[in-house]
Amino acid sequence: MPNVVSSFFRESYAELKKVVWPSWDRVVDSTKVVLVSTVLFSAFFGIVDFALTKGLIALF
Repeated sequence: MPNVVSSFFRESYAELKKVVWPSWDRVVDSTKVVLVSTVLFSAFFGIVDFALTKGLIALF
């Protein structure tokens, strides 16, 4: 069993050395895109939900 665990960590470490990590600027830019997109979609769906709720209340 210990051989399996040590083999797993050794292979995982070898694979992580192959990863091309993004630069800090790239991470910050991607985070900004995600945050802005989340806010815009939330606002859109909030407005649609509000309008549909008011429309259904007026209908019934």
